[in-house]
Amino acid sequence: MSNAVPPSTSAIATSAAAEEQPKGVGALRYFLVKLGGAAISLAMVILLGFFAFKILPGDPVASIARERGMSAEQADQLREQLGLNKPLWQQFVDYLGNVFTLNFGTSYVYRTSVSELIGQYFWNTILLTGTAAIIAIALGLWLGQKAAWKHGSTFDRIVSGTSLVFWSVPTFWLALLLLMVFGGTLHWFPTGGMVSPNPPTDPVGAVLDVISHMVLPVITMVAVVYAQYLMVMRSSLLEEMGADYLTTARAKGLREDLVRRRHAVPNALLPTVTLVFMHIGGLIAGAVTVETVFSWPGLGKLTFEAISGPDLPLLQGTFVVFSTIIIAMNLIADLIYRQLDPRVRRA
Repeated sequence: MSNAVPPSTSAIATSAAAEEQPKGVGALRYFLVKLGGAAISLAMVILLGFFAFKILPGDPVASIARERGMSAEQADQLREQLGLNKPLWQQFVDYLGNVFTLNFGTSYVYRTSVSELIGQYFWNTILLTGTAAIIAIALGLWLGQKAAWKHGSTFDRIVSGTSLVFWSVPTFWLALLLLMVFGGTLHWFPTGGMVSPNPPTDPVGAVLDVISHMVLPVITMVAVVYAQYLMVMRSSLLEEMGADYLTTARAKGLREDLVRRRHAVPNALLPTVTLVFMHIGGLIAGAVTVETVFSWPGLGKLTFEAISGPDLPLLQGTFVVFSTIIIAMNLIADLIYRQLDPRVRRA
């Protein structure tokens, strides 16, 4: 006979309460840890945004003075107006005050507020990169699950091989190639900008004009990004294909198409969630090359012009904005992944 004493009702209740409490505490702790990590990353970005650009070669005042034919006295006055004659620590204090009030100062080149410039160009970048992200995600996930389900077939080899080729192609090279062939030689699409010099006045024509300018830059961004979603989706689905629950689903008489769509694909999507949000931020930050090649009026082109200046306030502002977007997307990815995957919640 066993001598074990059965647990009392109060002991069971206490045990249940102890098991129930860590769930909320664990979720809060996980959120605070991730939020703290994001805050530390943002603080490092702010510090880097000041000191890294201070060591860039070139004197912005000397560059402006040469372009405008200023005398040495006028250059000194401009340096004083821009606050570049102050000690480095004083410039850093002013920079921190500007960042925390979302006032990044005045652009050396445009002679206007950096915050206003960023607000003006931000939505153009969102339009371009958002369209590219939606197409790349949809195309990559769809082709990835098709390739995995037909593993080893001709379709799988062609799709995987093509995506890897595009993935390895430099973005600027592909952008220039599309620009020369479809914009310069064939004249199918505009070679740059967001609207034509004489845009249509009717709403439908104006929208179609913007779309025609988006085609080549969007194709460029999709081509070099969709392979990442395809390969992750393909790999995840291949791991799921041998699972017991799929065998059970087939034993119930479900068609292969339903087994794939209802059972295998939803589970294979879990690792892709993090990748999607991480690369949405990266796609926006990586728009510098594409926007510069196609002269798209967005933050990427603005950043390139700031580097050419050098326009330090504008460069610092775009750097902080791009970095904040990436940090925010990574934080969202971590929080969503925890909700989707119970293994992370139990960890």
